[in-house]
Amino acid sequence: MKIYIRRAFWCVVLLSLLAAFGCTGGKTAKSKSAADSNGGIEDTIGMYAEIFASDAIPVSGYALVGGLNGTGSSECPEQIRTYLQKYILQRLSDARINVNELISSPDTAVVLVEGMIPPAASKNQKFDIRVTALSGTQTTSLEGGWLYGADLFESHQVGQSIKPLASAEGPVFTDSTGSDSQNHRAGYVLGGGTVIEEYRVNLALRLPDYRIASHIRNRINERFGFETAVALAPGSIEVRVPTKYLETKRRFIQLVRATYLVNSPEFAEKRIMANIEKLADSKDKYAGEIALEAMGNAALPKLAALLNSSDPEVRLRAARCMFNLGDQRGRDVLWGIATDKNASGRMEAIDTLVITAAEQDTASMLRSLLRDDDLAVRLIAYENLVRLKDAAVSRRLIAGSFYLDQITQAGKPAILISRRDQPRVALLGAPIYCRSDIFIETPDKTITINVPAGEKYATIIRKHPRRPDTIIQLKSSLDIADIIDKLCREPLTPTAQGGPGLGVPYSTLAGLLNKMIESGAIQAEFYAGPLPKALPGRPQ
Repeated sequence: MKIYIRRAFWCVVLLSLLAAFGCTGGKTAKSKSAADSNGGIEDTIGMYAEIFASDAIPVSGYALVGGLNGTGSSECPEQIRTYLQKYILQRLSDARINVNELISSPDTAVVLVEGMIPPAASKNQKFDIRVTALSGTQTTSLEGGWLYGADLFESHQVGQSIKPLASAEGPVFTDSTGSDSQNHRAGYVLGGGTVIEEYRVNLALRLPDYRIASHIRNRINERFGFETAVALAPGSIEVRVPTKYLETKRRFIQLVRATYLVNSPEFAEKRIMANIEKLADSKDKYAGEIALEAMGNAALPKLAALLNSSDPEVRLRAARCMFNLGDQRGRDVLWGIATDKNASGRMEAIDTLVITAAEQDTASMLRSLLRDDDLAVRLIAYENLVRLKDAAVSRRLIAGSFYLDQITQAGKPAILISRRDQPRVALLGAPIYCRSDIFIETPDKTITINVPAGEKYATIIRKHPRRPDTIIQLKSSLDIADIIDKLCREPLTPTAQGGPGLGVPYSTLAGLLNKMIESGAIQAEFYAGPLPKALPGRPQ
């Protein structure tokens, strides 16, 4: 209850401040009330209300990482140990387990779990998690570990008796695609965080007035759909982000702000012409684009005239605005820009199409982009074909830890290693083969891949991380997909596709693939995706 009481208190304070001083997001604006409203041509919702969407929320907690093969530690502050004992017993109420021994095992490590809930997050939305071994402990590496589970609270509320805002669980990724001196006491759980609550957008009237609040609610529902907005009080309106805008929440907020309070035909033409001029000639073209989209279909005839503009930015913005309003003429122009290798707004056009277009049309375009010369374009095409679950991407889960994606006819071969959102390896231009006459090994010499000259099979060897005299050896074809499968499949779990694997972690695999490409063992481009964004006040 404390968190809700606290939030309610701050809402009252916020509304009081807004009523007294107004709030303009850093700009001086004229405050409007029912007495001021005369149906003026300039009256927008943004003139009467400030729009608030939850900022990114830092969350944290404590948890246990297991499966560390002796690189963990037994140290744990007593207060955290007590918390973990209670948490683990709640999660494993039916299991016979000595929780204290589990926490004290050298195969586990107590970690600080941190993340950032995205702004205006949706329920069950995923986000990246950072895990760090507690200072003062003897943990040497989290590589290959698994975060057993964690409740995440607002960072300054950890340890208090409040409701968690998110949960976290999954395999730990320690980056091995860069320097060998990488700190393995810290890592990530890619896409391992899950938002528990839905975060709505709220409007606070600068001068509370129930009549104006009701009118704003009605205009939002008229423009964006029934029950999009609910007036909670004379100074407060709650807004649900429509499904259409879940991928573009920031744009939706700007559209709400730019929506005219009075929807009158007598003003429409003048408003449209003023914003067409802004889109075509001013430096703030985006403001004109948003205002025209907020006005809806009435703006389409004038927007269509801009599709032939000599300014490529104007053509792009007009087409995007029309397409978002459901006009296929905008789609055709965007499609032309997206497939033009010399177009300056190409990536923006692709982004608009993959978010707004019908799935069947989008998939067709994306499959054609898989053969593009620009690797960035091919990667966008791949990412969105995965989102659409298109048959062009053959997907397989490896060891319950990461996805292996294979895409045929994808131009020059390339291998993608994901380091954000979801662990996965993508083979663009599959099948991709390694050459013979190679010898590759990891920096710690526990894993080797050997293909003698002229040989058609690879010998893959892994030494046991805690018993160097114990060696497991497997044979593989030269197909990189087969090598990945043999390397990472669980050691003691034979499947219908073959025998057991070597249980190599995703982190180690990433470094191996990078080394194979750098050494020329694989003729392909290597792309390691960006790491999760750094947490406030923490280094990357």
